[in-house]
Amino acid sequence: MTQESFSAIAGSIPALPGIYKYYNATNELIYVGKAKHLRKRVSSYFSKTFTNYKTAELVQRIHRIEFTIVNTEQDAFLLENSLIKEYQPLFNINLKDDKTYPFIIVKNEKFPRVFFTRNKIKDGSQYFGPYTSVAKVRDLLEFIKQNIPLRTCKLKLTENNINKQKFKVCLEYHLGNCKGPCEGFQSAADYEAGIERLKNLLKGNMAPVMQEFRKEVKQHVEKMEFEKAALYQHKIAHLQNYQAKSTVVNTNTGTVDVFSILEEGDTAYVNYLAVSNGTIILTKTIILQKKLEETKEEVLAFAIAQLRQTFNSDAKEIVIPFILEYPEAGINLVLPKFGDKRKLLELSEKNVNYFKEELHAKKLLKLEDKTDAEKKAVLLQLQADLQLTLLPDHIECFDNSNLQGTNAVAAMVCFRDGQPSKADYRHYNIKTVEGINDFASMTEVVYRRYKRLLEENKALPQLIIIDGGKGQLSAAMESIRALGLNGKTTLVGLAKNQEELFFTGDTASLQLPWNSESLKLIRRIRDEVHRFGISFHRNKRSKAAIQNELENIPGIGQQTADALLKALKSVKKIKETPLEELEVLIGKSKAGIVYRALLNGKV
Repeated sequence: MTQESFSAIAGSIPALPGIYKYYNATNELIYVGKAKHLRKRVSSYFSKTFTNYKTAELVQRIHRIEFTIVNTEQDAFLLENSLIKEYQPLFNINLKDDKTYPFIIVKNEKFPRVFFTRNKIKDGSQYFGPYTSVAKVRDLLEFIKQNIPLRTCKLKLTENNINKQKFKVCLEYHLGNCKGPCEGFQSAADYEAGIERLKNLLKGNMAPVMQEFRKEVKQHVEKMEFEKAALYQHKIAHLQNYQAKSTVVNTNTGTVDVFSILEEGDTAYVNYLAVSNGTIILTKTIILQKKLEETKEEVLAFAIAQLRQTFNSDAKEIVIPFILEYPEAGINLVLPKFGDKRKLLELSEKNVNYFKEELHAKKLLKLEDKTDAEKKAVLLQLQADLQLTLLPDHIECFDNSNLQGTNAVAAMVCFRDGQPSKADYRHYNIKTVEGINDFASMTEVVYRRYKRLLEENKALPQLIIIDGGKGQLSAAMESIRALGLNGKTTLVGLAKNQEELFFTGDTASLQLPWNSESLKLIRRIRDEVHRFGISFHRNKRSKAAIQNELENIPGIGQQTADALLKALKSVKKIKETPLEELEVLIGKSKAGIVYRALLNGKV
């Protein structure tokens, strides 16, 4: 649109608050903006020379303009954010977040079920969230399960069906995870009380739940029901432990949203902490791409509106790092200089800095954000550097792990097209080697891996990396020769310190340029096999330690320890498990022994 054609319509633009929409020649919405005074704001695009080429490009593309008048600046702000989120116009700030987030649903039904979902439908159910992590949701549901017995079945528990005794209690009832409303063992009122406790927990409000549990303890003690009293005392301790891990500031802080921002060129990173009663209930960092000449204040205001809407925030107080215009009614903006809210802001700033640095580190070491052609170029470079006859689009890497001389294990990771193929990762317990012998262990695992591939008629990798020097490489080659695979694949040893590469029979090593894409890929593969192997080794040592601890309890043998370990994974989980559930797992007598030992602190 030219200055002349705009002048013809300028007088018709309302001098009121609202939003304006720019369309191009193909009727595509390319920009949405808000204004306290529409005529002045829109006219500014056509009455000055822009130093920013992006803004000049926008003005050249404007073919048609639409307006929407609103009552207040707040309405304009909210409508602008809503339209940007819906249409993602080319010249507006781009929020790089297309994920769908999980919710916890309290189903609209008799004796409501509570479960994880990604689909939010209008059926009268109550949704909590969304949450940024599926793992967090599952942990939260597990925490709830251990403290509030609720049903998980899909039975239609109408009053008529229950009275007709149509249903029988299931295993969840016998495990103590449900009170059996299907057979009328639990009233609707008692079930609803559990749902209210759950809602308080999801809001980070532990106090009412603890108060209810303390009443239960008192009532059971008065009735001389000490086992039931101990069960509720255990739940209180569980809640206190959960709260201690979640609370980072004074619980009197209340419900606040905390935001911080970090800019790097045209990219901005915004961190959001949602705080309820001093407990951080949600944290999220997003990336925003600036398109025009947006200020830091404009970017942060946009991000705040988007994040609060996405995560259904009703906090009336927002902690921010600098003054900005945020015209949402009833909101108090706080710029803390000291105290608990200042600590929260500093924590948010730490998170946004860490997020940016972590993102940069990943881009340096990985093939993220590269096109297929760029990924192939890295593999071609690796092929040339190592003088391989075939493109190494299938690479496997081996490493031994025997931390502190115990529990010898090995790990293998697989990369396809330069990317991890985690379905092909393998852990190995060393079977044929007595004591700690890295060379013999390497011979064993390489033989087992490729004997298996041959038996299954699967393709061999073009490149095998052995994490270690000449000795480890020679040990691996013994297995390759034994299997008749000489010349069918290439083995290379990677020295741990200097990042030198060794080929079988060579006296000199090969050193790739430190910042070469080839060596970056090799480093990444090596780091991945270390991570994978060490996590397996630690898990194995941890399980062995737990088993030893349990077997030290008089009257508890290996079989009982194995059963507990298989079901509950850790001593911490065993301590948090009610006596009734332990009885189902290992019998009444042994459950009593373990439970008393745990209460007395012997484990």
